[in-house]
Amino acid sequence: MAINFTFGSLGVFVVYFYTNVVGLSAGVVGTMMLISRSFDGIIDMVIGGLVDRTRSRWGKTRPWLLFGAIPFAVLTVLIFAVPTNISGVGKIAYAFVSYNVLMISFSSIAIPFGTLNSLVTRDRHQRETFNIFRMTEAQIGLIIVTNLTMPLVQMFGGQQFGWILAYACLGVGSIALLWIVFFTQRERVQITEKQEETLTVRKQLSLIFKNKFWILAFLFAVTFSVTTAFNQSTMVYFAQYILHDKNLVGIMNVLYYVPTILGFFVSVKLFDKFGKTKMMVVGAVISIIGYAMPLIMPKSVGFNEFAQVIKGLGQAPLLGSLWALFPDTIEYGHWKTGHRIEGLLYSGGSLGQKLGLGIGTAAVGWVLGMGHYNGAVATQSASAVHAIYWIFIYLPVLFFILQLIILHFYTIDKIYPKIMDDLRNDRFADGADK
Repeated sequence: MAINFTFGSLGVFVVYFYTNVVGLSAGVVGTMMLISRSFDGIIDMVIGGLVDRTRSRWGKTRPWLLFGAIPFAVLTVLIFAVPTNISGVGKIAYAFVSYNVLMISFSSIAIPFGTLNSLVTRDRHQRETFNIFRMTEAQIGLIIVTNLTMPLVQMFGGQQFGWILAYACLGVGSIALLWIVFFTQRERVQITEKQEETLTVRKQLSLIFKNKFWILAFLFAVTFSVTTAFNQSTMVYFAQYILHDKNLVGIMNVLYYVPTILGFFVSVKLFDKFGKTKMMVVGAVISIIGYAMPLIMPKSVGFNEFAQVIKGLGQAPLLGSLWALFPDTIEYGHWKTGHRIEGLLYSGGSLGQKLGLGIGTAAVGWVLGMGHYNGAVATQSASAVHAIYWIFIYLPVLFFILQLIILHFYTIDKIYPKIMDDLRNDRFADGADK
């Protein structure tokens, strides 16, 4: 929940804030987002390597949450504090620098937090259940952000300073929540002396590329995150210019996230019966239907609200599985190579997420720019409206089709029981380091 006070805001409001409050062009914002997200993905890998090398009385991951919470909150507030009395180039420079510094802080929280899941337990069902609760809290965080941000901004005056104060309030909440995680969690997975050895960067990278299922999970994270960026970044534009009421953003997101949360708890049972991969395929198909539905009645508020419910149901098995894929690939990599590199492999998943969000957010800015979108005018041109349709409907459907192709080759479920049985008995795949 704490992470999504920031991360949800970056997806839902930051592009809108930069274009409609600060006055930056959509094309510039899109390019900045792609560069920043790509840079952030590299930072994720660096942080992942550092997590693997961290030794403290609190373990590998928890000290990052303890000491990183306050900088994370402060830097979130600062991205909304773009100076108003400087040139357009100065505003772009401030936005670029403040955003990227925040992303470094974000990685210092998100990577250790995600890695913690692989250190709390090695039981697959427990990990899947933990991931469901994790993603439930994440969706609650998104609901809070999407429904509370604009009212807070208006309560504090409605101008830029209102954004600053709104995120100061959210920042205090995120600090408290991150410290709750620090004080209540423990790293229970015992690491052997062999697994604890410090590997060179070159050796670590070679281990990654021997892990075919990690590569597929990485590609899935990229394509899934592109669709996430489309959904989050375009809702405010679709509500304002197609449905003609930007205040619908809150209820539209509730209708998306509540079915997702409810679907999580159904998904846990279905994962046990059918496996994660099959349920993810079902989720992708449902998502395609939901994203295509607005083509039927694009200006109907009620019909689009119903489409949001369908999208949310499709999202449940996909989002409920995404971050449970990477602990599985950590076990596969250990079995395949004889080495465990939790932090680096998990950070690679975050790299895929950030790269996908960067591509998706950049595409939003570029497509709007090609459609001659102008945030300073109340009524958009026909080309701008068509651009909104592309990023809200057509492109998401294309990327869900790509997800189905990737999932066709992700067959780890078939061999996972053998992998865990071998690891429990200190057996490895042929050719693994002993």
